[in-house]
Amino acid sequence: MDFILPCIRQCVGICVWALGAQLPHLNWRDINGAQPFPWLHMRLPQTVVPVHYDLTIHPNLTTLSFTGVVRIQLDVLEETKAIILHAKQLKTFNVKLKTSEGLRSLEVIENSVYQQLALLSHEVIPKGRDYEVHMEFAANLSDSFHGFYKSSYRTSSGELRTLASTQFEATFARTAFPCFDEPAFKANFTISIVREARHIAISNMPKIKTVALPGNVFEDHFATTVKMSTYLVAFIVSDFHSVSKTTQHGVKISVYAVAEKINQTDFALDAAVKLLDFYDDYFNIPYPLPKQDLAAIPDFQSGAMENWGLTTYRESALLFHPEKSSVTDKVHIAKIIAHELAHQWFGNLVTMEWWNDLWLNEGFAKFMEFIAVNATYPQFQVNDLFMGKCYTAMEVDSLRSSHPVSTAVENPTEIQEMFDRVSYDKGACLLNMLKDFLTPDVFEVGILRYLKRYSYKNTANSHLWESLTNYDGEKFDIKTVMDTWTLQKGFPLVNIDLKSRKLILTQERYLMTEPEPVWQIPLTYKTSDSATTHHHLMRNAVDLFRVPNGVDWVKFNVDMSGYYVVHYGKEGWKNMIKLLHKNHTALSGKDRASLIHDAFRLVSIKKLGLETALDLSAYLSKETDIISVTQGFQELLPIYKLIQRSFMLDLFKHLIDSQSWDDSGSASERMLRSSLLLFACVRNYTPCVTKAKHLFNLWRDTDGQMSLPIDVTLAVYAVGAQTEEGWDFLFEFYRRALQTSVQTRIRIALASSPLHQKLKWILEQSLLGEVIKTQDLPHVLVSVSRNPRGHRLAWDFLRANWQTLIKKFEVGSSSIARMVKGVTGLYSTKTMLSSFFSSLTVEMGSEMRCIQQTYDAIHENIRWGETNFSVLQSWLKKQMTRFIHEDL
Repeated sequence: MDFILPCIRQCVGICVWALGAQLPHLNWRDINGAQPFPWLHMRLPQTVVPVHYDLTIHPNLTTLSFTGVVRIQLDVLEETKAIILHAKQLKTFNVKLKTSEGLRSLEVIENSVYQQLALLSHEVIPKGRDYEVHMEFAANLSDSFHGFYKSSYRTSSGELRTLASTQFEATFARTAFPCFDEPAFKANFTISIVREARHIAISNMPKIKTVALPGNVFEDHFATTVKMSTYLVAFIVSDFHSVSKTTQHGVKISVYAVAEKINQTDFALDAAVKLLDFYDDYFNIPYPLPKQDLAAIPDFQSGAMENWGLTTYRESALLFHPEKSSVTDKVHIAKIIAHELAHQWFGNLVTMEWWNDLWLNEGFAKFMEFIAVNATYPQFQVNDLFMGKCYTAMEVDSLRSSHPVSTAVENPTEIQEMFDRVSYDKGACLLNMLKDFLTPDVFEVGILRYLKRYSYKNTANSHLWESLTNYDGEKFDIKTVMDTWTLQKGFPLVNIDLKSRKLILTQERYLMTEPEPVWQIPLTYKTSDSATTHHHLMRNAVDLFRVPNGVDWVKFNVDMSGYYVVHYGKEGWKNMIKLLHKNHTALSGKDRASLIHDAFRLVSIKKLGLETALDLSAYLSKETDIISVTQGFQELLPIYKLIQRSFMLDLFKHLIDSQSWDDSGSASERMLRSSLLLFACVRNYTPCVTKAKHLFNLWRDTDGQMSLPIDVTLAVYAVGAQTEEGWDFLFEFYRRALQTSVQTRIRIALASSPLHQKLKWILEQSLLGEVIKTQDLPHVLVSVSRNPRGHRLAWDFLRANWQTLIKKFEVGSSSIARMVKGVTGLYSTKTMLSSFFSSLTVEMGSEMRCIQQTYDAIHENIRWGETNFSVLQSWLKKQMTRFIHEDL
């Protein structure tokens, strides 16, 4: 029978394929008729679990459809007459149950709302493991970026090429084959892929053989996977080329890309080798697969995906051209590869039990990407960038519509919404705070214990806290501390009152609109009399301790190691302002940035006057540190429209004028240069515009062949896009470019243009997807919305194309959230939004969290303007008077 079944599978697969080829766009109806569905819950029952999948799948890249056969070995834990599993938009047929007595047919009914199938047996299926479900299925390749979907690209000669790739996280494996599509239902997978001779197939495991089939097609057989969740299954059928190396631990690393871009894979290949070796040593748990592939997909919604053994990426997240890509691109690629390879342990080897604890996957991977890149590429100075992740998390976490890190979710839309800044960035910042408090050595021992104890298993929060508890020494109740951070939303505000030698600390929720929780806060602080970092656990709403005599100031949250905001009181802020203006280097760059951040956060909740935050930020005129300058930009730019242009330019003029128009300096200096020159040129700073215009004309006169310094190209392109002739040249150059990094910089420039018709056209082109990929539409749309000439245009576009966007990007996805919040986030009236959002149905996204977050943000914008606009005007008048007197 073992010999006959593969032959039957191949013959049936060919027949099914013939059927699918004749029905390229099937329109299937539910088949449950009048019979009630035997299961009433969104989550699957625990009565039957999968042990092993034998999956054969055959995509037809001409008809854009696919067929397949799956055999699922089952463990029946309780006797039943129904096997409940997932399927979405699949046509299933010839469904049978194999028992020790032979094959028997099963009746199939569907619950399309819960995306479930019930396989009904007329006889009771007793407990045991000797069962196997056989199912054939067919569907169309998805037009979205999820499931088993089609992607395409054009060669430099204009030829259109098509491929098929997968993206199954979080709930899309069920659109490719019937399966138990929840993370706790781990199983082994043996995958075979039928393809044409002109294509290759890759999957999670190495290919072990290829069999020729009738019809001039071939079936590639892959080795059986380790035990894993369905969302990590991956396969690609394409005409990609590849390059390979082997790690010191014997793992074969390969990078796949379209043929004309394979010369841009060297950095990714070297980085992947270096990073996988680092993780092998750091975790002291060998990477369990014989290979790790990295594939650059032409159409890809997110940044990357951690499929075990076959990580997939946007081209811009993997491809690097040494003469065309920037140092920012290189840092970005290294961090993303580090993130996905960290997932091979955090997420793949040890997986959260349910999506409510997604942060155990994503928070850890975000945290580890900084650890790994800092160790392998110290010249990138990525530790300086980490605190920015905490600030982006706080921006979302300060809203009433935020959610706890660990949040109950049930349906696919709610699950999709978990892939946000809270799960990723807040999760990483909480881990960093805990590492700092426990010490790095104790923390590392704990997470290694966690990984070894739960390998190939599923976990919840409590398993991590138990593993991090140090049983050899004094037992520290980590669970009690960390539950206050993961089970409630928001973050604490710590108020500091220094009286003589006495420090009085009180805590409250940053946004005082709900009942007051209490956090157990791992505090750190430094004082004016010592460079030592002190640690203190604040367990209660009020705390008190003493500092030495003669202390002038106390700086809490040293280097932003903790996830909280500090308010120093009126006198405390005066001391900080005095320190920054007199000797700002007495504090680290991170500490200076955190003071800027905290001051403006306190302005937002009326705890601090705007004039105090502006007085503090005025020291930036002598700042050179990238972290502090960047934080100043981020705080001041949102109110740029209310600030006189000369003030912003005067504040950073010294730094702008000191920039060279070349590619010299460290990674952080080069990243800062690119941002500063773009800022100055977009704001019409004459010396910058003159220089950029000169370089653009020289570059255009050589038809783009002249080599520009990479760090200045953003500014040069942005100035060039101000005229219709320059805009058209840039777009044509974009069409011909083979480097995604070049295309990214040109897109930013095109979206910054004042030409209204060009902005409208680029939005339409992004939706069409022919030249500008639709995957880039969210970025283009948000960029246009930030352009004063385009903000209303972006809003009208979002409304007019809503149905298309939610079909392409999926309701609840981070892409939809980014577009909604990005386009509307700077508005200060709800009226224009309410009529549209209130007209949406649940299926159209009316209950998405991002809509409520938009309303919350607008409410804050209104309140901020009412409170601070007159204060801002008065402060600016004083500053201008001072500047005039100083000039005289």
